[in-house]
Parts: sequence; structure tokens; C-alpha cells
Amino acid sequence: MTDLLELQKYFILKHLGEGDVCADFTMGNGHDTLFLSTTVGESGKVYAFDIQEKALVSTEERLRTNGAPENYTLICDSHHKANEYIHEPIKAGMFNLGYMPGSGNKQLTTMRSTTLPAVANAIEMLGNDAILLVAVYPGHEEGDAEGRELREYFSSLSKYKYTIGEFRLINSPTSPYFTIIETK
Repeated sequence: MTDLLELQKYFILKHLGEGDVCADFTMGNGHDTLFLSTTVGESGKVYAFDIQEKALVSTEERLRTNGAPENYTLICDSHHKANEYIHEPIKAGMFNLGYMPGSGNKQLTTMRSTTLPAVANAIEMLGNDAILLVAVYPGHEEGDAEGRELREYFSSLSKYKYTIGEFRLINSPTSPYFTIIETK
């Protein structure tokens, strides 16, 4: 069976390497932050965002216990404000929309009102030969709406500037899926 998480990493590793700058726009428990940190190594830089203080605590613990390089900045703020913190092009960015796994609060989710501006800002931050990955969780009402709004936005972007693809399980419509945006 196709492992979507492994497929996401496959695409990111085509663009991201030692010394690069990247961002985890939805930190959660820090799994993506750890992946990005170890990928860019000591000379790289990772920015990670979440609005929940417990996400920062959980991520810091994960990074520390897994021996991640100290190349990260954990930011307790909304992903739609990332351009206030990141002032350099990024080679890769990741969004895992929805709620924080294990938080016990499925009502606190990413919202269309901030997700679309966050994704648009992230696309503007992409450097040359860069990638943005957006994972959508359509199994709840807001996630489904986010996915539809993002798809409409992505379809409006220039095919001369970006290559955009969507990867989903066709026979499981409520399963998570992801979109990749690559700069040309």
C-alpha cells in the first residue's frame, strides 16, 4: 500500500538538502520539523510554526530526544504570519492541515481564513527549484472546505512558474491527500 508520508518525503528530498532553509508551517508534535532539521543539517535552518504552546513543548522534546541539530526556530504564532519571521527564500515548506494529533482537541483546527493566506505567503517565499507540500485532511467539514478552496487557488497559479500536483487515494475520499507545488 502507498504510504503517503513516505511519498511526501520522497518529493521533498528531491529539492531539500544540507544547508538549505525550510519551514514547517504546522508544527504539531514536531515530526515534520524533525525530518526537516535532520535533512538540512547543522548548516541549515528550519522555521516551525504553531499557535499552541503545547506544540512547541512537544516539538522541542522530540528534537532534543532525537538528537536534531540546533538549527531550528520554534515560533508560537499563526502560519499566516510566517512572512513576518522568514526573510529569506525557502527551499521547502510543509503544511499538515487539520488538528494536532494527540491534543485531545479536535475542535481546534487550521481554518480557511488563515490557511489560504499562509499558503499564498509560503508560495511567495519559495526560492528556485523549491517545493511546498500541503497535506489536507478532508474527513471533517473544515478540512474538506480547506481542500476545495486550496484546489481552486492552486488551479489559478501560472503553469509557467509552478508545477502543481495532487496525490490522493481515489477509492478513499475522506483519507488525507497532499498537493505539491514546485517552482520552475
